[in-house]
Amino acid sequence: MNVAYVANETYARHLGVSLCSLCDNNADEEELRLFVVSTGIGERSKERLRRIAGGFGRELTFLDLWNISSRFGGELDTGAFDVSTMGRLFLGELLPAEIEKVIYLDCDTVVLRPLKKLWQQPLQGAVLAAVQEPTIYPEVKAYLHLSVNDPYFNAGVLLMDLKLWREEQITRRVIEFYHSIERESLFHDQDALNGSLCGRIRSLAPKWNFFTNYRYFRYRSLCGMQPSYRKIPEKCFRKAKLEPSVLHYAGAERPWKAGALNYYGKEYDRYLEMTPWAGTKKEGGEELKMALYHGMQLITPILPFVREKLSRAYVKQLMRKRSSRMGERK
Repeated sequence: MNVAYVANETYARHLGVSLCSLCDNNADEEELRLFVVSTGIGERSKERLRRIAGGFGRELTFLDLWNISSRFGGELDTGAFDVSTMGRLFLGELLPAEIEKVIYLDCDTVVLRPLKKLWQQPLQGAVLAAVQEPTIYPEVKAYLHLSVNDPYFNAGVLLMDLKLWREEQITRRVIEFYHSIERESLFHDQDALNGSLCGRIRSLAPKWNFFTNYRYFRYRSLCGMQPSYRKIPEKCFRKAKLEPSVLHYAGAERPWKAGALNYYGKEYDRYLEMTPWAGTKKEGGEELKMALYHGMQLITPILPFVREKLSRAYVKQLMRKRSSRMGERK
């Protein structure tokens, strides 16, 4: 099994937590090759990460990726997202040529169960396999030219056919598509993957990338937002809530923030204490924001239309800001 991350120094601690959880829950895997594409991880943090992997009898290989922007032909504006997220697009060229398949994990994930069944998922000619994100905004699907029935996938956990990726020069295709949506794009490489690979991404069960805020959504609400989500059996969604295989701390309620009341935050805290970053204080300054966000979480199952209205207003604001910034750059 091959697993890869992309990170910079800012996310090194979270990577340590995810890496620890991955190794702990895949201890029976005979061969587990671990790769980290570094976009600026410091040497001290690299040594800590090696120590985590070594504690489980695993070896961690670092691959440096410098100046991502130059690969796009100029300065990149990725908004609230760190530019290092774009690094996953280059796994095909950065990983050794003999690596023909890889599981990619975002740093803000915690693995709670073995990934063997994910690794064994047949791709059936698809370039990627990923989990649907039915709460994606209609405005995003519009600028990607996706229909209401086209699924949109989250890129936080990917099963990638690197052999096919290289043969079809997918990196070049995704970058070209990104340039066509750059002015509007809110989710950057994730948007570009969805737009350029529409019909070439296989859907995975939600347990393989369970977004922690989905605990508060009802299944029928998600199906109402995205018709293709009806192909996911309700029992699979309910099981993912109760027994997620991979947790993804997407959204504002992140467990390393002071005041965050994330229901699944205890899993992050548990693995943090098993790393060299044990005892790190939570990041302060956003306690009011955390309280307000959690209040929105609590009303979601009762008044889903309220959350949808707030989310639509938020995304429209983001799109206005991005359009303004991109206009200033010209």
